[in-house]
Amino acid sequence: MGVIVESDVWEPNPALHLFFFISCCLSIYYLPNTTRTSAVFDHAPSSSFIRFHRNFLLLFSLSSVMEGLLAVFGEYDLVYHGVCREQMVISLCIGYAASLFVGTFLGMLSDLIGQRKVCLLFCLLHLFVAIWRMVTGHPSIWLASICLSLASTIFFFNFEIWMVVEHDKLEQRQDSVNDMFWLMTFLESASFIGSQVVGNWLIGGHEKTSLLAPSSAVVIMAFSALAYVSRGWKEDPKSIILKDYQTKFRTYILGDKRVWLLSWTQATIHFSVAVFWFIWALTIVADGREVFLGLIYPCLLAAKMLGSTAFSWFFSVPLSLRTEECLVYACIIMGFVTSIVAFDYQDIEILVMLFCIFHVCMGLVLPSLARLRTMYVPNEVRGGMMSISIAPSNALMLFLLIQACFYQNIENSTIIAIAALGLFSAAGCMYMLKRLGKQPHQNWHKL
Repeated sequence: MGVIVESDVWEPNPALHLFFFISCCLSIYYLPNTTRTSAVFDHAPSSSFIRFHRNFLLLFSLSSVMEGLLAVFGEYDLVYHGVCREQMVISLCIGYAASLFVGTFLGMLSDLIGQRKVCLLFCLLHLFVAIWRMVTGHPSIWLASICLSLASTIFFFNFEIWMVVEHDKLEQRQDSVNDMFWLMTFLESASFIGSQVVGNWLIGGHEKTSLLAPSSAVVIMAFSALAYVSRGWKEDPKSIILKDYQTKFRTYILGDKRVWLLSWTQATIHFSVAVFWFIWALTIVADGREVFLGLIYPCLLAAKMLGSTAFSWFFSVPLSLRTEECLVYACIIMGFVTSIVAFDYQDIEILVMLFCIFHVCMGLVLPSLARLRTMYVPNEVRGGMMSISIAPSNALMLFLLIQACFYQNIENSTIIAIAALGLFSAAGCMYMLKRLGKQPHQNWHKL
């Protein structure tokens, strides 16, 4: 007599998606009047500035979708073309090496030549990979990894600098800049979810005939972004020379211990996020049940969106907590969550809950760090500070990938534990930064 084995398939409750959607909508709708989303545009003194906000958010969302399409379907594309595990690991290592040895200096390049030219480079990198994929069917994973890693590095710092510089140029209030920080985090996550929807729709279950459709979409979006940036973005020519830049960088970045603390915090956050996206799927499937990872992915990003709206609630009214104190608590929570996962916990329901908590905190942390950068880092050297701050994360990830995947010297749980220790150290850095604070927190609410 035959034995029938029923497969155990786990998928998140649809109510979880509905919960995050309603929570984000209510959080935005009931924001205090001073920070309601529409108020971002009310701070504009002219129609040109309103136009800048809308065009910037449109371009940023378009760039986020490009990043998301290749992030969501990159590994799937490699598997479909028969790329083995060793080749994937090599491509990851090459990508982190490119980010470390080349991407570290792109922020300085942005400070020296302007954000417009570096943004054009971002679009060209995506366009190059997408066109090559359409022409050859499958580009070299080495070349694609290098280009996309550099594009992700540019995406990390360039749009934030551009937005802050434009606000300062038009002498906008600090609360308008803070609104843009959380909106950028919110829209980035929403765009990543949208890229998953767009990619699934383009492929439509017919891999052989439509696998290249996401690349075609990237080509269209990259051309659109290039057209806007080249024609619609007016930027003042940079007058700073390299010698003056070096002097400012030594004075305001290398010579300020507060910036060192902020940079280390950014490095640990960047590393913990990289570790999470490297091992989250492996951790989930360790339960032994079949899992629809594509249904969990939107939950994580929706949690991050909810956390970004919490930033606006925290700083919309006078509170007894400074930004550094909020970061202390958020990093401690993220550290504890990561520590639990490091103990090889395998129940899917608990893991998804922990991952969502991690991303809620992440949604709060990212705009908070951007706010502190505005407080401590001059715009003239902001790009160099941001790109250098993630260099330790890229170096450590490169080292751990080599040790874990080629030499099998480190377990995934050990990598997660290192990320947890980094987050606890970030909490300590924020506590020290609070002690070395530049000004009382009450001053922020007078801006």
